[in-house]
Amino acid sequence: MAGSTRYLRYILLAFAALVVIFFISSSSSSVDDGVKSATGLLKSKGSLWKGSSTGSLQGSQGQSKDAVLESNLNASESAFEQNSSPNPKYGQVTRPSTQAPGERVNATFVTLARNGDVWEISRSIRQVEDRFNRNYNYDWVFLNDDEFDDTFKKVTSALTSGRARYGKIGPEHWGFPDFIDQDKAARVREEMHEKKIIYGDSISYRHMCRYESGFFFRHPLMMEYEYYWRVEPSIELFCDVGYDPFRYMKDNNKMYSFVLSLYEYVETIPTLWDSVKGFMEQHPEHISENNSMDWLSDDGGKTYNHCHFWSNFEIGNLEWLRSQAYIDYFTHLDKAGGFFYERWGDAPVHSIAAALMLKKDQIHFFNDIAYYHVPFTHCPTGEQKRLDLKCHCNPKDNFDWNGYSCLNRWYELHNLPKPDGYEAEQ
Repeated sequence: MAGSTRYLRYILLAFAALVVIFFISSSSSSVDDGVKSATGLLKSKGSLWKGSSTGSLQGSQGQSKDAVLESNLNASESAFEQNSSPNPKYGQVTRPSTQAPGERVNATFVTLARNGDVWEISRSIRQVEDRFNRNYNYDWVFLNDDEFDDTFKKVTSALTSGRARYGKIGPEHWGFPDFIDQDKAARVREEMHEKKIIYGDSISYRHMCRYESGFFFRHPLMMEYEYYWRVEPSIELFCDVGYDPFRYMKDNNKMYSFVLSLYEYVETIPTLWDSVKGFMEQHPEHISENNSMDWLSDDGGKTYNHCHFWSNFEIGNLEWLRSQAYIDYFTHLDKAGGFFYERWGDAPVHSIAAALMLKKDQIHFFNDIAYYHVPFTHCPTGEQKRLDLKCHCNPKDNFDWNGYSCLNRWYELHNLPKPDGYEAEQ
């Protein structure tokens, strides 16, 4: 009986072992079938992983596993790019190239800037390019009293559609001339600082005003051009410019243009008009008939009413600035010392020259070029004009009809009717 029990126990153990072996075998077969099934799924549904032809790590042409992995990763990246935004890669053109028809004028943009101005001038360049120059591709000349660094050149040249050119200003044009009394000039700066006159104590601002008044148009790079458009850091253009202002200036015999005009700070130019009258007495041959004297003076030239064109925006003829008349004018003012003994700005210097030496119809007001330079805005008067030009300026910010603006005088000088809607902007 004991033997029978022992044999029964052996039989049961053997049976249990067979059951275990069966389950192990069955499980292994399932896993294998599962792998084969997944492989088959990848083969039949290759679109789940774009670019995969087999779904296995061994290529059909005997590729290594690493090669197949790299191929699949590249395919995955391609699939990602196909499903992301269409912004081109670095180094490619980021917008369709457009070319306005017609012959270009021999003209350039010109900017006086330093390396530290790179991001402010980049903003200005982008505004000008987007609103106008991407269709015309005019050159851009950058001038500095120091060497431009690589960052400035790389950033600005990437933004310009025309050639970007870089020039250094020589010390003979950026510094105190030998006829200036340095002690007297220093005392003036100290006095202006105490009176809190804007830029009153700045040496570099005075060098800039003198350079813009008498030398920028004689820089070797600028000597190659006939017209210029001055652009400064941190400006805005609010409207599309759908035509070529350089071509307009040339075809219509315009020598100078503006978008903003206002009264100059009296404290910065107390003797400027006296120097101008001295010039007129010495060089009556340079004073044009039918000029704009009545815009500058309310009494036939005895006194100056301080109106001037805001020269941080100006489009002008370089050959006029290089003329003997203008050179004589600048030389006369320079010798008077007012750039350093006072704080004469290039805006009234340019404005007075244009108003006296040019016929009044040779100066143009660009109402359709909407512009901002802190703190003033020119926003075109007339709702339909703003809509047509795709402007984004607020007409309430328009300075044109402000009491401190000289545009009313300009309209009166030319007997022009005010544009519709100007009353609402006063």
